[in-house]
Amino acid sequence: MAKIGAAHGIRGEVRVKPFGDDPLSFADYGVLTTKDGNRSFEVEKARVQKTVVITKFREITDRNQAEDLNGLELYVDRDQLPDPEDDEFYYSDLNGLTVLDQAGEQLGKIVAVQDFGAGDLLEVRPKRGRTFYIPFTKDFVPEVSLAESFVKVDLPEDYFSEEKPEPSEASPER
Repeated sequence: MAKIGAAHGIRGEVRVKPFGDDPLSFADYGVLTTKDGNRSFEVEKARVQKTVVITKFREITDRNQAEDLNGLELYVDRDQLPDPEDDEFYYSDLNGLTVLDQAGEQLGKIVAVQDFGAGDLLEVRPKRGRTFYIPFTKDFVPEVSLAESFVKVDLPEDYFSEEKPEPSEASPER
């Protein structure tokens, strides 16, 4: 959900970098926990300040305690999250799904969902060789079945070709 950064002030506030679209959404889920589940935190108040959210947790009362939190990642239990809308998925639900082509042949398994700025990409690990990426769009991934643990992809014939395309007459050569 978020990652705690440096302390802010002397009253136990910290800078928090949220991972969602809405910077304050991590405060709406109640108790937040560390990855190992050993520590939990409840947001008392939060306010957006530039690219971070200045946050006061109930359990933290001074700057020394706040400084000890630097670098902690905060999580929520899956059952605290709302159900995704139709054609929306949590990245964690996609990890491990089998990737099938239109003929039903297995291409590999999803190992991660990445976003390098141009949209979501499924990172697929084949049985042999390096991982590859498939754009996570309806055109490339027309079917997702969480119940049956697979995604079906529709890739162009030359998708795995190492050859560079010939320059077309419409594009100028450099």
